[in-house]
Order: sequence, then C-alpha cells, then structure tokens
Amino acid sequence: MNPQTLEQAVAAHPFLIGISEHHVRLLADSAMKTTIEAGKVIFAEGETANRFYLIETGKVVLESRGEQNEPVTIEVIGAGDLLGWSWLFPPFVWQFGARAVEPTDAIFFYGTVLREYCDADPSLGLELFKRMGAVMIQRLQSARSRLVKANIGFSPVGGEHQMPGGDD
Repeated sequence: MNPQTLEQAVAAHPFLIGISEHHVRLLADSAMKTTIEAGKVIFAEGETANRFYLIETGKVVLESRGEQNEPVTIEVIGAGDLLGWSWLFPPFVWQFGARAVEPTDAIFFYGTVLREYCDADPSLGLELFKRMGAVMIQRLQSARSRLVKANIGFSPVGGEHQMPGGDD
C-alpha cells in the first residue's frame, strides 16, 4: 500500500476523524494494514503491550480469564473501533486478551514508535490520550451497565437473590 493511501485510511477512520494532517502523517509513518484470520489471538492478557489497532472490518472479542481459567467475554468490538490502549500506559502490559471472531481488517500501529513520537511531539500524545480516554470511559460505562443488568435482584448483604421490589 502506498503511503498516501495509508494516510487516507488513517485520516478516514472514525477514531481519528478531525486529527491534524501533521498527526496523520506521524501515525501513518508507524502503521501498516493487516488482516487477522477468524480465531486468531491478537494479543494475550499479561503480554507486553507494544501496538494498537484501528478496526476497519470484522469483529474482535476482548477477553479475560475467569476463576477456572476459562475465557470471559468483556466486550465485542468491530468496524470503526479502537483495539488496545495499554501500549500508552506504563507498565505497558495487556490488561485483557483479544481474539478475532471473524476475518478482520485493521490498521496496525507500532506503539513503541508512537510513544517516541509522542515524547517528541506532546500535542500528538495529548490528542491520542484524549481520544483513547473517551473510548475507555465509554467501555467502562458499557461494562458497568452490563454488570448492573446481570446483578438485578442480587443483594450484596449475604449474597442472596431477591425479586426486584420485594423483601420477602
């Protein structure tokens, strides 16, 4: 893919809409297009986080490990979404795992290179931080909503289940 086409893809992704041309060039300089096969693990919880992805097509599941080491779905993300922000925050370790659940096209970014660019150009770091922060808040609110729905009728005192609105 020629650099201009990659810059256009970076600039057109919903996560980066409105970012400056200068920042688009820096981002594209550390990026490449990739296709991820269905079922492929993209990264595993606890591994070094050194990259992120902007999903163009397909679906990816974010997972953690339960008490019996079974995968627990945290969220499913798709076209237009950001995958991975742990590359930006010390200790640079994935907090969740990610696996493609269908063929997925994405823009892959080298996080280690981007951290250097962010150090040299703090306005790039601030712009990425604001955008990733907004995604983190949205995902936290989504997880909170799912937890509240899953715990309707659960009493934290003694752990017994109750019917909503009833004390009997």
